[in-house]
Amino acid sequence: MNEDRRGVLFPRRLPDFHRLPPSPGLEHAVRWCWIPEWDLPAGEESRQVLLPFPACNLVVEPSGVIAAGPATRRSERVLTGRGWAVGALLRPAAVPALVPDPTSIRDAARPVDDSRLHAAVTRAITDTASPGDERRARAAALLSEWIAARVPEPGSPEDRDGALANRLADALAHPGVVRVDQLPERLHASTRTLQRLADRCFGLSLHSMIRRRRIQEGAELLREHADLTIAALASELGYADHAHFTTDFKRLLGVTPSEYRERAAD
Repeated sequence: MNEDRRGVLFPRRLPDFHRLPPSPGLEHAVRWCWIPEWDLPAGEESRQVLLPFPACNLVVEPSGVIAAGPATRRSERVLTGRGWAVGALLRPAAVPALVPDPTSIRDAARPVDDSRLHAAVTRAITDTASPGDERRARAAALLSEWIAARVPEPGSPEDRDGALANRLADALAHPGVVRVDQLPERLHASTRTLQRLADRCFGLSLHSMIRRRRIQEGAELLREHADLTIAALASELGYADHAHFTTDFKRLLGVTPSEYRERAAD
């Protein structure tokens, strides 16, 4: 299980949450599968605040199947009662086949019309006769099989630029990359080519994705290192000064780094 929770801004408020690795052979298309489950007493709620990874997701919920586009800001969801979701965080190589034109659903989602997938995943995740790990693994496998049948094989003619798009995602995740002009040399491709890939396979600009990663890392460090000053944190993340970091942080999350650290400790 992958426990990377950088996109979860308040981990202590999480419901029962699981991340499973992709099915063997699907690593080029899915970063991980994720499954939250909750059963809250009447009148109680759990407010989830996220700064999602710059990627698209395919999600099966009780109400149906959706393709969720990339987020440009933090998102909130209030959980009540009983519920679940089975999602796949897509690698960029899978996006053209599953979420065409991701720029059109930034901060939004579109329905995926597949009642058979919805029924199969629902049966698996709600099968109370099976242990929890078994239920979740089966549900994730069903979603993975559906994706594998629709995403081109790596290196095939239909997989246009898939490998480069995934390499771009890996480069954007590297802590040493703090500017767009560092990418062409790493990937042996022009900035124009990489931005075209970003539009087609991420739905976001290169600059916004680098900034997102730095803010996610900053939030994680704020939660885990109470003695780390904001100035030292900004320097560690490659910012010229803490004022610039604070401006970016508040623009994306709506609070200053100091305010976030205080709230995350609650």
